[in-house]
Amino acid sequence: MRVILFEFKEGMMIALRAIASNKIRAMLTMLGIFIGVTVVVTMSTAIKGIDNSFQQGISSLGSDVLYIDKWAWFSNVEWWKMRNRRNITMEEFEKFKNLAKHPVAVAPVINTVQTVKYQERRVENVFINGSNADYVKTTNFTFSEGRFYSEIESNGSRQVAVIGSEVAKKLFPNLSPLDKTIKIGGENFRVVGVLAEQGSFILGPWNPDNQIYVPIGTIFKNFASNRWRSITINVRAASPAMVEETKAEAEGIMRKVRGLSYDQENDFSINQQEGLQENYNSVVGVIQIAGLFITGLSLFVGAIGIMNIMFVSVKERTKEIGLRKAIGAKRRTILAQFLLESSVICLVGGLAGLIAAIILSMIINQFIPTSIQIGSVILGIGISLLTGIVSGIAPAYTAAKMDPVEALRYE
Repeated sequence: MRVILFEFKEGMMIALRAIASNKIRAMLTMLGIFIGVTVVVTMSTAIKGIDNSFQQGISSLGSDVLYIDKWAWFSNVEWWKMRNRRNITMEEFEKFKNLAKHPVAVAPVINTVQTVKYQERRVENVFINGSNADYVKTTNFTFSEGRFYSEIESNGSRQVAVIGSEVAKKLFPNLSPLDKTIKIGGENFRVVGVLAEQGSFILGPWNPDNQIYVPIGTIFKNFASNRWRSITINVRAASPAMVEETKAEAEGIMRKVRGLSYDQENDFSINQQEGLQENYNSVVGVIQIAGLFITGLSLFVGAIGIMNIMFVSVKERTKEIGLRKAIGAKRRTILAQFLLESSVICLVGGLAGLIAAIILSMIINQFIPTSIQIGSVILGIGISLLTGIVSGIAPAYTAAKMDPVEALRYE
C-alpha cells in the first residue's frame, strides 16, 4: 500500500511538472472539457430550476382538479370542431353544480385581459380571473396578506380583488396593497387579499402570481363582452384517488345538461393537469436531448484533443520513459503517470467549467429560475475525470509498453 501511495505521489508530481512546463498547450487542451462541463451543468441547473417552478405552479392549482371547457388543452380534435362547439354558460354551471355529488368544490371561471393601475404605476395585459367564492377551494393558494373574496361579495358582484404576488410587487413595491384601490380597465376595485408567491415561470400569463381574482359578476358587469364567451367549470375531487370517478360523473352530468343523446360526441372537454405535465415533459425531453448532444460533441472533441496531446507528450518524453524503466519503473507506474496527467488536465478544465456554470446560472436566474444541485457538481467532476481516464488510456498504454532499450536510443 505504501508503495502504491508513493508511486501515486511521484506520478502526480511528474504530471503537474509536465503540465506546468507546457501551460499554453495544457490550457488549449482543457478548452473542450471546459465548454462541455459548462454546458451540461448550466443546462441541468436551468432545467431543474424550471422544473421546480413548474411543479410549484401546478401544485398551487391542485392536482385533483378537473377543468370542463369548450376547448381541449391537448387533443387530436380539429380546431374548427372545437370552435363550433356551444359555449358553456352560467345556467349550465348552476345545473351542473346542483346535480354533482362527488366534487368538494365547483366554480365557474372566465378571464379577461386588462390594464391595471395604482396611482402612477401600471401593469399591462394582466389576466383578470372572474369566479365565485368557491374558486379558492379548487386551488392550493396561500395568502401573504388578507383573504379571498367572500360569498356575499361574490353574489353581490362587489368591486373587490385578490392580487397575485408579481402584480403586487409591480404596483406596490414599497407598501402593503391591502385595502388600497386599484383601477382595472378604468374601474375601481378594493384589494382584499394578496397571494403568497406560488406560480411558475412555465405557466406564463396563467401563473397565479401574474393574475388578479375578482367576482365573476363584476366581470360581466364591467366587461360586457365576456357575457357571450364560454366559461370554464373547475371541479375539485374529494381526493386524487377520486379523480377518475369524479371525471366520469362530470362527463355524464354535462351530457345530460346539454341534452346529448347516447350516439352524439361530447361537445365539451374535461381537461386535467396530466395533459399539461405530459406536454411539459415532452418539451423538456427535447431540450435535454439537444443539450446532451451538444455536451457529448464538446466532450468528444475535447477527449480527442487530450488524446492527441498525450501522444505528443509520450513522444517527447520517450527517453525519460526509457530511463525510468531502465532503473526499475514498472509498467503500472508509467501507465499511472500518464493517466494522472490526462486526468489532472480534464479535472482542472472541469472545475473551471463548473465555476463558469455556477456564475452563468446566477446570471440566468435573473431571467428564468435555476437551481444549483449537489448532483450537478458531482456530475461535472465525474464527467471530467471519466473523460481524462478514457482519453488517456491509449497514450498511457503506449508509454507503458515501450522497450527501455529502444526508448533510450530514441532521437
